[in-house]
Amino acid sequence: MHAAILTNFATPKGGAEKVAIESARGLAERGVAVTLIHGVDGPADPMLDHPGIRRATLGLTDVWDRPAWRGAVEGIWNREAARRLEAALAGLPSKPDLLHLHQWTRSLSPAVFAVLARSGLPAAVTLHDYFLACPNGVYYRFDTAEPCALAPLSGACLTAPCDPQSPAHKAVRLARSALQSAAIARGFADRPLDLVHVSDGSRARLEPMLGQMQGRARFRHHRIDNPVRVARAAPADPASGDAIAFVGRFTREKGADLVAQAARQAGLASLFIGNGPLADELRAVPGAEVIGWRAPDEVEALLRRRARAVAAPARWLETGPLTVYEALAAGIPAIASDRAGAAEKIREGETGFVVAPDAASLAAAFVRVRDDDLVRRLGAAAHARYWAAPMTLAAHAGALCDLYAGMTGRAHAPSFQRSAVM
Repeated sequence: MHAAILTNFATPKGGAEKVAIESARGLAERGVAVTLIHGVDGPADPMLDHPGIRRATLGLTDVWDRPAWRGAVEGIWNREAARRLEAALAGLPSKPDLLHLHQWTRSLSPAVFAVLARSGLPAAVTLHDYFLACPNGVYYRFDTAEPCALAPLSGACLTAPCDPQSPAHKAVRLARSALQSAAIARGFADRPLDLVHVSDGSRARLEPMLGQMQGRARFRHHRIDNPVRVARAAPADPASGDAIAFVGRFTREKGADLVAQAARQAGLASLFIGNGPLADELRAVPGAEVIGWRAPDEVEALLRRRARAVAAPARWLETGPLTVYEALAAGIPAIASDRAGAAEKIREGETGFVVAPDAASLAAAFVRVRDDDLVRRLGAAAHARYWAAPMTLAAHAGALCDLYAGMTGRAHAPSFQRSAVM
């Protein structure tokens, strides 16, 4: 079997590219021939260094690196991206059996859906966010700091001042979303587009939204966990830690400010690994330590040494995040927002806590993890439950092979042919 994976970058700029790259490697290790096609030029992640992976770049640029007018026009519909993608597919040594798209807004634009349709190949899209339905991609009202409750592209949606940037950005996103919906409706009326959801929560929200397109576009919904690249080791000892840890981008929608406030109220230090617009604000909170981005192995070592718990108190309806799964795998309790998809992996009071994304609820949970005996029990249970059914790269690749077999009508994925990838 030969799978072509499409994404914006060949290095992780976010969760979507990270999963695309890792899934390419996992599939190659199972003997599937993989061609990773990325829109933007640049270095490739070392994960892509495998004889079963062929890489092709379209030579595009990130829309955020272009002049504003050009980024807006090409973000709505990039004809050149479509032309180059069709040429890249036609130039492969062997025709792919299927196409699998991971994110498209930064370079490929909605024009990619027209190419998927014209190819005639089975096509899948992993939904790392809400861009397939929601213009701003996160189904979140930045004007009210609350999840959205409007029907995408409804009259109320069109006039809502929800964009994180400006009304002009909202207008561009609306145009992009409208053309995207039209392209999907035209291209997938007679055959299905397979949609991969990464959590039960995001599927429960997206499936009804996309159901409004039924009759014009046909969808088949699937649920596959994202891979977690944490090697099995002895569980951490969170009782020896001194801080509540937050890993990721420091924004209000992700709740970074809530962690600093709640940790201070609970009498605990807070450790922030990453970066973002709230970095200076976080540094100003007594007891907060901001250390910037670190390599994955260094992050794990820091968490094992410092974290009593990992917190992910998203205000938005986050589809993941991976930090919760990585904490559980290491034997560190997780405290997640009841709006986050990752909360489904936490057993309340057994492996962590699921709370409302507000400082008072979060502080109450943080006070509980000051208890050494409790936090040690939570960490041990988290480790045991995670490794009873681990979200490994091999498990992820196996689930993808099952999906691909159903899409192509094949009973299994045979070993790749070297001619398809060299």
